[in-house]
Amino acid sequence: MVPPPALVIFDCDGVLVDSEVLEHAVDAELLAPYGYLATVDELIDRFVGIARRDMYATVFGGLGCEVPPGLLEERERQVWDRCVSDLTAIAGVHAALDGLAGIRKCVASSSTPEKLAMKLQSTGLTPYFSPHIFSTALVARGKPAPDIYLHAARTVGVPAADCIVIEDSPHGVAGARAAGMTVYGFTGGGHATPALGASLKAAGARHVVGAMPDLPRLLLAHD
Repeated sequence: MVPPPALVIFDCDGVLVDSEVLEHAVDAELLAPYGYLATVDELIDRFVGIARRDMYATVFGGLGCEVPPGLLEERERQVWDRCVSDLTAIAGVHAALDGLAGIRKCVASSSTPEKLAMKLQSTGLTPYFSPHIFSTALVARGKPAPDIYLHAARTVGVPAADCIVIEDSPHGVAGARAAGMTVYGFTGGGHATPALGASLKAAGARHVVGAMPDLPRLLLAHD
């Protein structure tokens, strides 16, 4: 019998909480006055899984200018307000995490530490992971670099090769694979398109999971 994974590392946005459409809607609204006219779907396709500081640096670099002072702070204020009023957990995630009782779990997210804490608290997910909740603000490079996954594994005390990562973006999958970890892609978020599963597989995901209730069985089989 194959032993269960030593550590399961969950991305947050689009895996634990259904926030990707919500957050990218704010981005689309804020970027349009500067001449970056992109739909929510276009932003998700290009930037999902990437830290917003890196996303905005890329956008404004392409526009030939610096990120306007205070824009990221305004972005975080608006996202915070929308999360407080509208954020929900991914369907079935509480039951899935209950089904993984006894297996070490942590979060590795591109959200800021304060926003990450708020998202998990407001959806009742904090007890499943505390104190092992990690933001890319803790490391030098955000996703798709492997830094946050390696930091999480070191902190919890598990070799990278014994970790399984649950990610919903090709950038996240690529970063976890670069860390030497097995990755399961997740396509159950509100932002998922019919092409997402193939993109996750192409980035290196071993399996693709379409619904949270299926996750414990696949993780415990660990094939």
